[in-house]
Amino acid sequence: MVFAAPGEALAGAENILASGPPPLHASVAHQVIGIWQRDFGDTRRALAHLRRARDLAARAESPEREADVLATLGVALVHSGRTRQGLAAFERGVARGTGHTRARVLFRRAYVWWVLGRHGEALDDVRRAIPVLRQADDVIWTARALTLRATVHLALGAVERADADFTAAEALWDTTGQEHDKADAVESRGLAAFRSGDVPAALRLLDEAEERYAKLGTPTFMLTIRRCEVLMAAGLAPEALAEADGAITALDGMGGQSTRKAELLLVAARAARLADDPQAAIARAALAVRLFAGQRRTWYESHARLVLAEARRAAGRGSGRLVADAAAVARRLAAAGAPAAPEASLLAGRIALELGWTQDAERHLAVAARSRGAGPPLARMTGWAAQALRARAAGSHRGVLEACRRGLDVLDDHRMTLGASELRARATAQGAELAALAQRASLASGGPRRLLVWSERWRATVLSAPPARPPADPALLSGMTAFREIAARAEEARRDGGRPVPALEREQRRLEREIRSRTLHMRGEAPGGGDRFDVARLLERLGEDVRLVELVVLDGRVHVLLCGRGRVRRYEAGLLAEAEREAEHVQAGLRRLAHPGAEARLPLVEAAGRRLQELLLGPAADRLGAGPVVVVPPARLHRVPWALLPVLRERVLSVSPSATSWLRAHDTAPPPGGREVLVRGPGLAGGGAEVTELADRGGMGEDPGARDGGEAGAGRGVLPRGRRIVLEGDAARVPRVLRELDGAALAHIAAHGTFRADSPLFSSLRMADGPLIAHDLERLRRSPYRIILSCCDTARFATVGADELLGLVTALLPLGTAGVVACSAPVNDAAVVPLMLALHKGLDAGLSLAEALRDARAALPGDALHQATGWAFSAFGAA
Repeated sequence: MVFAAPGEALAGAENILASGPPPLHASVAHQVIGIWQRDFGDTRRALAHLRRARDLAARAESPEREADVLATLGVALVHSGRTRQGLAAFERGVARGTGHTRARVLFRRAYVWWVLGRHGEALDDVRRAIPVLRQADDVIWTARALTLRATVHLALGAVERADADFTAAEALWDTTGQEHDKADAVESRGLAAFRSGDVPAALRLLDEAEERYAKLGTPTFMLTIRRCEVLMAAGLAPEALAEADGAITALDGMGGQSTRKAELLLVAARAARLADDPQAAIARAALAVRLFAGQRRTWYESHARLVLAEARRAAGRGSGRLVADAAAVARRLAAAGAPAAPEASLLAGRIALELGWTQDAERHLAVAARSRGAGPPLARMTGWAAQALRARAAGSHRGVLEACRRGLDVLDDHRMTLGASELRARATAQGAELAALAQRASLASGGPRRLLVWSERWRATVLSAPPARPPADPALLSGMTAFREIAARAEEARRDGGRPVPALEREQRRLEREIRSRTLHMRGEAPGGGDRFDVARLLERLGEDVRLVELVVLDGRVHVLLCGRGRVRRYEAGLLAEAEREAEHVQAGLRRLAHPGAEARLPLVEAAGRRLQELLLGPAADRLGAGPVVVVPPARLHRVPWALLPVLRERVLSVSPSATSWLRAHDTAPPPGGREVLVRGPGLAGGGAEVTELADRGGMGEDPGARDGGEAGAGRGVLPRGRRIVLEGDAARVPRVLRELDGAALAHIAAHGTFRADSPLFSSLRMADGPLIAHDLERLRRSPYRIILSCCDTARFATVGADELLGLVTALLPLGTAGVVACSAPVNDAAVVPLMLALHKGLDAGLSLAEALRDARAALPGDALHQATGWAFSAFGAA
C-alpha cells in the first residue's frame, strides 16, 4: 500500500506500532514507515526506521523478513550517499533470502545498480529476478522488474528493447490497483518517447504522470529530471534550469535523497550551460561531480565531468588540459556504452581545433562523426557537426557544406514533428552552428548567391509551415476561455483599484501554464521543411525595379546581400553590436517623440537614423536604385524603424523575416469576396477614432439592435454593410472577432496591444471579453490576407532559436496573411488617426500596404509628433 495509497499505509503502520505488536509485525510496520520517509520525507528518519525493522526481523528469527528489510535498507543507504554500506546490505539480503524473496531482493539491487550507473550488473540481476517472479505469479513485482529493465535499456540507447518491456509491464499494471506504479509506467513511456525523438509525446506523457502523482501526493523529483531533459531538447533551457533549481531547494528542505540531489544538480548544470550561463553551469556541475564521486556513481560522474568541461570551454577556459579531460570522459562514456560519448569526443575535437592541434582534433572528431548515421536526431546532429568541423580543418568547403546540409536535414525532420510554433522556433538553436559554418564556407568559396541560399536555409523557419491546430481539444478551448475571463477581471481590478489582485494573477498564471503545456503536446503533421529556397525564382519575382536587401551577420559583422535585376551582390557594413545599440537609442527617441513637447529630440533621432544606415547598409545604400525595397533583417534587428533611414524614408518599403517568407506572401492570392473587418477594442485613449471614421466613410449606418450597454460611444455593435463589417463594444468579443477575421481580405484592429517578452505567444490585443492572444490567431483556418494593427507594440517580437521571431505578427504569416502594417514603438493615439485614414485611402485606390504606407507618411503634417508616428509603423510582407 505504501505506493498505491501512501497516506493510508503510513497511518496503518503507525496504528500497528501503537498496538504493541510482536516483532514480526513491528518489523513490517517500521519498514513501511521507512519506505515512506525514504521516498516522501527525511532519509535520516527512514534509515532509523529501517534499521529498527531489520533488528526486529532478526529477533523474530525470520530470514525471509530480514532479507526483505535489508533490500529496502540497501536502497535507502545508497540514496543517502552511503554506497558501500548499501551494497553490503544487499550482499547480506541476497544471502539470507531464498526463492521468491531473493528475487525481490535481486530486483531492488538491480535498481540500485541502475542508480549507480552500473548497467551491466543491473541487467544481470533483473534478468535473474524476472523468471522467478513470473513463476510465483507476482504480477506487481514482475511489472516493476520489466519497467526497470526497460529503463536500463533506454540508458544504453536500446529503445526497441525498452519499448517491448514497457508494453509488457503496462499490460500487467492494468490488472492491478497500484496507482503509483501506473503513474511510473506513464512516466517511463514519456522517457521512451523522448529517447525515440518524439518531444510532444514525451511532454504529454510526463504531464499526465505528474497529474497522477499529484493525486497520490507523491514527490516527483525523478520526473522533474526527465522533464528537464525534454525541455532542454526542446530549446527551453531557462525553464529547465528554473525547474531543477526549484526541485533542489524542495529536496534540501525535506532532507531528501542525496542521489536525487546529485542528479538534479547535473540536469541544472546542463540547463545553465544551454541557457548561456557558464558560471552557473560550472558551479552546479562541480558540486555534482563531488557528490557522484562520493556515491561511487562513475556513470553519472562522467556525465557531470562532460558538462563541467563544456561549461569551462564556454567560459573561455579552453586549454590542453581541457582537451585531455574531455577525451578521458569520452573514453569512460564509450566504455560504459553511454549514448553521450560522441558529445565528449566532439568537445575534445572542438577545443583541439581552437588550440590549433589539428591532428588531435581529427582523431577526436572522427570518433564523434560515427554517430551521424544512426540514433535519435540530436545524436545524429552531433555526428554531422563533427563531420563539418573535420571538413573545415581539412580545407574542404564542399565537405563543410555537405555535412551542414545533411545535419540540417535531420533537424528539419525533427523540427516538423513539433506541432507548436514555439518549439519549432526554439529547436532551430540546435542548428545554429551548422548554419554559421555553412555561411562561412559559402562566403569563402561560392560567392553571394551561395551565401544567400545558406542564409535562407536556417532563417525564419518557423514561418515555413502553419503550426498544428487542435480544434478538437475541448480542454484547450475551455482553458483559453477561462484565461480570457480571468485576465479581463484582473485588468478591470487594476483599473478600478489601481493595484493588482494576487489571487486573480495567480489563477491567470496557472491557466497560462496549462494552455502552453497543451500546445506543446501537439505533434507536427508531416516531416520535411517545406519548399527549398530558389535564388532564380526570387530574382524573377523581384523583376527590374524591386530590390531585396538581406542582412547576414557573420562573426559579428553585417553583410548586405543586394538582390535585384537578375543579380546578387555583397557589401560589408558595420558591426552588429553597434547597430543594436543605435537601434535602442532610436527606440528611446521615438518613445519620447510620442508625447507633445519633445520636438528638440527630432534632430537626435534623425542623426541616429543616419548612423544606422551606415552600420546596416554601408555602401549598398548608394546602389538601391529608385524602386521599392524589401528589407530582410536578422532577428536581432527586428526593432529597427527602417523608414527612419534616409535612403529608405521616401520609398515603397516593406520588411520580411526571410526572402522565402516574402516569396510566399508575393505568391499568395487574396481570398474571394473582398470582405473587410474593422475592430475597435475597449479602453483606447483616442477611442479608436479611425475605426469610426472609416465605418462612416464606408456609408455604414448604426445598428439600433446592438445598443446593449458597454462604454460610452461603444454601442454601435456589428454593422455589416456591403463588404465591410465593424465590430465594436460588446460585439468585439474574441470568438466573434476570430470568426470574422477568418478568411477576410482586410482586417483593421484598433486595440490595446501588450507584448509579453517572457511568453511571446501570450502577447495580446485587448477585446471586450479579454485578451486575444497569438495562440488564438493560430486557430484561424486562414488569417486575413492583409491586416492593420494600429496600436502600440503590435510589431514587437521575442528573438528565439537560431534566427526566429515569435509574436502577434509572426503568428499570422504562416496562416495566409500576405501583408501586415504594425507598430514597433509606443505612438501617439491622436497622431495615428490621420496616418490610418490616409493608409486606407491608398488601399481604396488599389495600392499595396507598403505603397499606401509610404503615401500616408508623406501626407502627415511635418511636425515631430507626426513624423515619429509614421516612422514607428512598418509594412511586413508583400501584399
